[in-house]
Amino acid sequence: MALQDRLRTIRDAAKQARFRVETLVRVGRKLGMHRQLTWGGARLLARTLPKGKTNPSLIFRFYAEVDPDRTAIVQVTSPARAAGAAEPVGRRHYSYREMNETIDRIGLALSRRGIARGAGVLLLIKNRIEFLLIQPALGRIGASAVPASWRSTAPEIEYLAKHSGARVIFFDADIADAIREVATHLAIPKSNLISVGGEVSGFTSLEELTDRERGEAPDESEAGQVVMYTSGTTGKPKGAVRTFQENALAGALCFIGETPMALGDVHLAACPLYHATAFGFCGFSFLLGGTVAVMSEFKAEPFLDAVQRYRVNTTALVPTMIHRLVELGPAAIAQRELGSLHAIFSGGAPLAGPLAIEAMDLLGDKLWNFYGATETGVVTVASPSDLRASPGTIGHPIPSVEIRLLDDLGREVPTGQVGELYARGPLLVDGYHADAGATREAMNEGFFSVGDLARRDARGCFHIEGRKRDMIISGGVNVYPAEVEGVLHEHPAVAEAAVIGVPDREWGERVRAFLVLRPGMDAGDDELRAHCKGRLAGPKVPRDYVFLESLPRNPTGKVLKRDLRAMEGA
Repeated sequence: MALQDRLRTIRDAAKQARFRVETLVRVGRKLGMHRQLTWGGARLLARTLPKGKTNPSLIFRFYAEVDPDRTAIVQVTSPARAAGAAEPVGRRHYSYREMNETIDRIGLALSRRGIARGAGVLLLIKNRIEFLLIQPALGRIGASAVPASWRSTAPEIEYLAKHSGARVIFFDADIADAIREVATHLAIPKSNLISVGGEVSGFTSLEELTDRERGEAPDESEAGQVVMYTSGTTGKPKGAVRTFQENALAGALCFIGETPMALGDVHLAACPLYHATAFGFCGFSFLLGGTVAVMSEFKAEPFLDAVQRYRVNTTALVPTMIHRLVELGPAAIAQRELGSLHAIFSGGAPLAGPLAIEAMDLLGDKLWNFYGATETGVVTVASPSDLRASPGTIGHPIPSVEIRLLDDLGREVPTGQVGELYARGPLLVDGYHADAGATREAMNEGFFSVGDLARRDARGCFHIEGRKRDMIISGGVNVYPAEVEGVLHEHPAVAEAAVIGVPDREWGERVRAFLVLRPGMDAGDDELRAHCKGRLAGPKVPRDYVFLESLPRNPTGKVLKRDLRAMEGA
């Protein structure tokens, strides 16, 4: 039996190695990656790929060797600043050689402070390019990067630091007051509370940390981790542990191969860098030797200006951002030269079918929708043609990813029926940090679920129908919020919609709709009810309509339905 197990392990290892090589050859040939190789780059690949070392920090060593002077990162500045106004603190751009050297310097400095394999480091930094220097430095020395929202309150910071076991906190200089408040509650030396983006009295700055460091950091990249805490729309957030398994590089290439992304692209990072969407797409860009331009914050018109000024090729946005662009209208779009832009990736929240069509009609067929989660990585992708043929779709599974839609008894559901979405692929996390129970609950035979419900249509495209915990049961009928929200979005006066279930004596639950109307347009309850009745079965039609100026969302664009439930009368 032991011999059979050993043979099975050898066969599995050989199969996985073949998958990595075949993916690299297939996608690499499509992208022309072989043309990037130098002898030094080839030697680096020969040393690392057979071992399965795929930590992103190695990408910067590779491109520092093969294309050292290419710009790796740049901070987006306004035209006023570019014309001579005061620059923000710190450098605004780095080549791949400079970026790799700085990553080493940060890694060396932390190593001298005893931060090594497995040590947790909390990152509370705004959208600054320093974020993209610190995170790979941690991976290089085998530490665990713990990116989190810089908007976190002092109690939230305390929870994140203690739960993750952080030994260092890099914090944005603008949130120094929150760090001072929480510092006395943490077992972290004050010297390990390091400001980024400016000096803060009483604390070490990033520049002071690295000023005297020179040389290569110790390479512990095989042990590096990223622990990304989920947004915590219900209860305490959980830390999803990503360890960059042997097939992570091949998994990333599988996604890239399904898209228009190309070597040397300029990518505009507009989402928060601590979020999985920005983290993933910056990683894809670096893998392709591209340039990442970082916006400090998203605003629609400055975004378009940045696309024009930096000749941006790709970007990743949440649907709320896409809605803001659509609101600008054709005249604002026509004022800019946006011909360089060939892919806008939408994710992080459901993309309504009508919004996708409206955006493509305005910006061209450049919109790609993807589904993924912090825990699963990218699972599916929908092309512009998919979005036109199957409005609201999240598309097809990317190569190497398997999907199961399961009912409450664990059976796969047929086409057209709704089931809980479970995914398995090379970008899956290992589980939740210090929460074996939550990990077991989310797993099913190696497949992972974050509680999303989905169906597969006749074209083989998947559609998200909402969260399992948000499903409404009205009169014994399962009501999937995404279906109702999709119908509401079809009304010309509706800009945004979200539905929840509220208690009802007769029906158990009834559907309540929260709506944001387009500027200058109006629609009453009776008109909306009539619109829905022509498209939805009786129990699915919202009984109540609440009009808001905006929907409550977390910083990554997800509607906070707990806040809707807490509103008076909900």
